[in-house]
Amino acid sequence: MKKMRRDMSVVSLVLGLALAGAVGVTGFAAEKADEAGWTPLFNGEDLSGWTQEGGAVWKVKKGRLVGTQGANGEAGDLFTEKEYGDFEVRVTYKIHWPANSGVWFRYQSPDKAYQADILEYKNPECYSGTLYCPGKMFLSMNEDPALVKRDDWNTMVIRAEGDHLVITLNGVVVGDVRDDSYATGRIGFQIHAGDEFKDMKITVREMAVRELKS
Repeated sequence: MKKMRRDMSVVSLVLGLALAGAVGVTGFAAEKADEAGWTPLFNGEDLSGWTQEGGAVWKVKKGRLVGTQGANGEAGDLFTEKEYGDFEVRVTYKIHWPANSGVWFRYQSPDKAYQADILEYKNPECYSGTLYCPGKMFLSMNEDPALVKRDDWNTMVIRAEGDHLVITLNGVVVGDVRDDSYATGRIGFQIHAGDEFKDMKITVREMAVRELKS
């Protein structure tokens, strides 16, 4: 009887480990399936799929996208060639301060767009993750500077679904608003003009988009 109980214990242990392994594989596969919904916007090699406007300088250095002011402090933008309507976009970036930059989305023209700002604004006081709309100023503001990794990598996620716009910075929702001004447009980056921003540099390590199906 003792030997039989030992044998049954071994069988139970083996079955338990097998079940745990199956669950682990399923969870891993689910994560991979979710990740598979994201499409890289930056290939780490060149600016394929992007167009430049203005005089800012955009380069690929060591697999990363780098943007700076152009000659004589010129501003400029970098946009996807494709337009997006309902989507999530994830950007991992680092900033050399002082700076005034941001992630454009649903961009149609300089006065018809949204931007998730990357800045330090004084009046009113707000920080990166603030949602800007030309003609309407700030639709939402991140008022907590502690959420910004000033000298390190930050991850910003922008979700635009219908009129619902949500901005998350380093895992914290900093903007959640309803606005139906623009339903579709390009995604991109801005480099602002101004002598105070002459040393500004944005470095992008990763950028990916996931289109949302209605």
